[in-house]
Amino acid sequence: MKNAKAIVTIPPYAPFVKEVVNHPIVSGLRLNTVMPVNESLEDVLGRLYKETESAGKDLWIDLKCRQLRVKNFGVPPFTEIELTHNLEVNTPVTAYFSDGEESATVLRVDGNKLIMQEGPRRVVGPGESVNIPDRSLKIDGYLTEVDKNYINAAKSIGLHNYMISYVEGKEDAGKILKLDFKANIIEKIESLKGLNYVMKHWVGKTGLMTARGDLYVEMKLPHQVIEAEEMIIGKDENAVVASRIFSSLSQSLEPTCADIGDVDNLLRMGYRTFMFGDDICMQRDSIMSGLNLFKAMAKKYEVGK
Repeated sequence: MKNAKAIVTIPPYAPFVKEVVNHPIVSGLRLNTVMPVNESLEDVLGRLYKETESAGKDLWIDLKCRQLRVKNFGVPPFTEIELTHNLEVNTPVTAYFSDGEESATVLRVDGNKLIMQEGPRRVVGPGESVNIPDRSLKIDGYLTEVDKNYINAAKSIGLHNYMISYVEGKEDAGKILKLDFKANIIEKIESLKGLNYVMKHWVGKTGLMTARGDLYVEMKLPHQVIEAEEMIIGKDENAVVASRIFSSLSQSLEPTCADIGDVDNLLRMGYRTFMFGDDICMQRDSIMSGLNLFKAMAKKYEVGK
């Protein structure tokens, strides 16, 4: 069994990049491609790649693929939300926002537009994820134009590490490989269809990630996320577990007992690579506190102890 390590989501202009990448438990950085940049993709990737390479760490590009995201601002009161993909779904249906904390009823779908009974009672902004955990949901296409632009930019600087969202079949990774035959891929499992793919069709040619941010919302019953976590690490002993990790640190530098118990449970399951999500990675103090806490907790699971 390997020792624990962390992958950290990094804001592209964070002043604490060097401190994070040199933390002893960090194995790499993840760039969330919904984050805005004010330079060419080649420049932002090249700058972060130089930081990781100099520290002997990895840089991962997180592509959004078929994940449903808000395309334009929606200001309440409004009844229409435009998404990044065309879709079909039986209506009326419930859509979830803010990692499942908010919900609204979709009355009709028009291409990539959700016609809402009422939207969340706040401004909905570009890049926000939307979950519609309904069996009838069909999403048109996989890679977005932004995804393709990032792949082309990555190839131009010799970078080939990709995390790909909402994987639901082996053909999804195939679409990446057609654009970059050197691609090193981690498949993010975030839906019931994705879990079915892992159970029945995954053959080990890619890495797996238990991407709990969306996966938790997509489960039929919330507690079934535990079974999903166990199944994925059972299939891939090197699987990454991501999101909802020490989330309380985004509000206070005192972690909750529940957060500590959750991470310990994941370590006991056998997970050794943890990816910290957007919530605690926006501020230096919260992510450094999370990394130090994770390092202290993982020590009892070190090989040879």
